[in-house]
Amino acid sequence: MINVSLRLAWRNLWRYKRRTWLTVGAMIFSNSLLVFSISLQFGSYDMMINNTLQAFTGHIQIQHDGYQDDPKMRWVVPDVVGTADSLRASLGSNEIAARGAGFALVSSEDRSYGLQILGVEPGFEPNVSTIPGLIKQGRYLNNDSYEEIIIGSVLARNLKVSVGDEVTFLGSGRDDSFAAGVAKVVGIFETGSADIDRSMVQVSLAYFQDSFAMKGSGHSIVLHADNIDDVPALQARVSALIADNDKLVVLDWETLQPGLKQAIQADMTSAWFMYSVLIVLVAFSVLNTQLMSVLERTREFGTMMALGLKPSRLARLVMTETVMMAGLGLGIGVLIGFIITAYLSVVGFSYPGMEEMAARFNLPDRMYPSISLLSLLLGPGIVAIGSLLAAIYPALRLYLLLPIEAMRAV
Repeated sequence: MINVSLRLAWRNLWRYKRRTWLTVGAMIFSNSLLVFSISLQFGSYDMMINNTLQAFTGHIQIQHDGYQDDPKMRWVVPDVVGTADSLRASLGSNEIAARGAGFALVSSEDRSYGLQILGVEPGFEPNVSTIPGLIKQGRYLNNDSYEEIIIGSVLARNLKVSVGDEVTFLGSGRDDSFAAGVAKVVGIFETGSADIDRSMVQVSLAYFQDSFAMKGSGHSIVLHADNIDDVPALQARVSALIADNDKLVVLDWETLQPGLKQAIQADMTSAWFMYSVLIVLVAFSVLNTQLMSVLERTREFGTMMALGLKPSRLARLVMTETVMMAGLGLGIGVLIGFIITAYLSVVGFSYPGMEEMAARFNLPDRMYPSISLLSLLLGPGIVAIGSLLAAIYPALRLYLLLPIEAMRAV
């Protein structure tokens, strides 16, 4: 009986080939587009997260408990360089860098500005941050740097200094003493963010520790993960390695950059609004096809009901036809979308002007879609469900059909 119903549904489906193919074609197009768009969206999120975190924050940071919410000078990571060296040896990775952070008044001969001064490990900072690659004038700090400083382009313009000039800084040390120094500008960086370029400078960690009376301490250890999906496992390993110090915490990127996750959620919401429009259009196409099919076969259905066939059986027949159409659209659409997305995941996807923008901000010049079971089936699955829901109304009309009136229909 089931075999007969399937054969009958398949035969009815191709009774009007052009109409069926138009509906299936709409499903194929929408499913292929959804597979590519969602995969590209996920890939762009990975790139956005990595680029944002690589700029400064890192994927993971070790800090004193409470420092994230209230960055006080006295809340430190003891022996920060030694701890970072130990982690590099234990994890087998050089993508780990120690930092110190303080606030100071930086002055030139003409002007003064309050800003954040960072002490970094010159040999390891390039592994966790893109700022060393954004030097537009001069050079970045090196392992021999002492009493040297790099500053942002906006700050350099505000202070009216250039490479080779000297600036002074005055702040408060860890022990509440005055932290003062004179440093030579060896490099000027430009990140494209005016806030960063005007409000942050970097010196070597050793110079920072001496100037701010840190006594070998720092304020954070930054870790970079190879992949965003590796962050939870890396966080767990790092937590186990520093478990003997209950004053330290290991924070992931979602805690360090809560606004980034909110931005992704907002973008995903707006994108799914557009996807929903496409899905609704496909659902209405299925509704139109199935409704016309039912109306055209009113006389046929009336005859079948007069012979004893129940409306529920006819309704299942209409739903089976819809399942077959949705299956065709899903299978072919996912296959085409997978082929296109798999190709672009290797060669990358770019648009006019992207390469110039990427070169300016030290970012990748191409986007790569991220293929996963979720990106392949999420959109097409919703299209299939929407198609089935759209076919419910034509199927329910059969319950209202009267055999005698139906057989008289023209």
